[in-house]
Amino acid sequence: MKRVKGEEEEEDGNSYSSESSPEAFKKVRTQLSEEDPVEDAASDFPCDWSLLPLEMLLHVFQYLPLLDRAYASQVCRVWNQAFHMPELWKCFEFELNQPASSYLKATHPDLIKQIIKRHSNHLQYVSFKVDSSTESAEAACDILSQLVNCSLKTLGLISTARPSFMELPKSHFISALTVVFVNSKSLSSLKIDDTPVDDPSLKVLVANNSDTLKLLKMSSCPHVSPAGILCVADQCHGLRELALNYHLLSDELLLALSSEKHVHLEHLRIDVVSENPGQHFHTIKKSSWDAMVRHSPKFNLVMYFFLYENEFAPFFCEEIPVTHLYFGRSVSKDVLGRVGLHCPRLVELVVCANGLRPLDEELIRIAKRCTQLTAIGLGECEVSCSAFVEFVKMCGRRLSQLSIMEEVLIPDHTYSLDEIHWEVSKHLGRVWFPDMMPTW
Repeated sequence: MKRVKGEEEEEDGNSYSSESSPEAFKKVRTQLSEEDPVEDAASDFPCDWSLLPLEMLLHVFQYLPLLDRAYASQVCRVWNQAFHMPELWKCFEFELNQPASSYLKATHPDLIKQIIKRHSNHLQYVSFKVDSSTESAEAACDILSQLVNCSLKTLGLISTARPSFMELPKSHFISALTVVFVNSKSLSSLKIDDTPVDDPSLKVLVANNSDTLKLLKMSSCPHVSPAGILCVADQCHGLRELALNYHLLSDELLLALSSEKHVHLEHLRIDVVSENPGQHFHTIKKSSWDAMVRHSPKFNLVMYFFLYENEFAPFFCEEIPVTHLYFGRSVSKDVLGRVGLHCPRLVELVVCANGLRPLDEELIRIAKRCTQLTAIGLGECEVSCSAFVEFVKMCGRRLSQLSIMEEVLIPDHTYSLDEIHWEVSKHLGRVWFPDMMPTW
């Protein structure tokens, strides 16, 4: 076979052409670089990561996990400098776990010392995630007590298991928390659920952060009285989100949140928890709720109930502006019937269990009276197939979330379990199936 190159002819056997030498490859590369000068220019200037602009390097570091960021800081002097830039230490979560009792990762003690020494004045958004051990809660308090040069904007204390902060000496916890309250003059968000915070410490919080506090979550804080939380509401007029236990809720608190000086509340969460069977609960006046709705007509009222059946007497006897309602224990037909009568703003309803009597009438009443309902979840709550289809038909396509176990649907003369899927899907305008109980 012959190959033609220019005007010359050459036999192509097992030998290679002279043009196949390294000089030929160089010639081809030169021709390609002439066709693509941009690519050639890039090859003349190899990438030097040390010349990466500091702003871009910071942006990359923000997406790295803390450990990877620490490894990267050892690459060169510029990267180490970036590692210690204040912008990277505004937001930090201290993970305090004991290796012997927890499988969760923990922030290394040496890194904690370095943060306290070099970056405590840069911290603004801080959270502590501790396990169930008292040692971890004590470590969190020790860190808090050293934050004397910082002005936090958000603080969260999170117990991943039982509330370990409650096992600390109250004075030790209050002393550490007061350090933050006194030195942080612009605290806007505070999450201190399951802690021994008390009324005097809340007064310190108000005295130093009343103009900036917007969110306060303090469920399960037994040392706080209704007067203590009322002090917060009276002074912190910018408060938009509040979470607390029912025993702290009072008519005076609702009226304080409804005053002309107070901004519109956006979110109010109330946990109604029974510590002992037969516990007595006070009643909130309808006029107090009405004042709240007039002042903040779009606020969400979220209520979690963990009561025994005989403890519901004070609730749902008059109209209440609840929007999201969760029953964590079994609730009677009578209570759900009252929900349908007195909760016109209801948006979401979750019922863990009801008993052995079908909820047909109660569901129909809820569909008829709660015209804003968009989500419902039913656990161990028996419902006939006909009533369930009628409920879905009345609510229509506004039901964005619909969850019920197939095992609690009772077939009747109108619909079988095989037919209910098609009928419900038709009224929802989308494919729907009941939930299935796992059989492992």
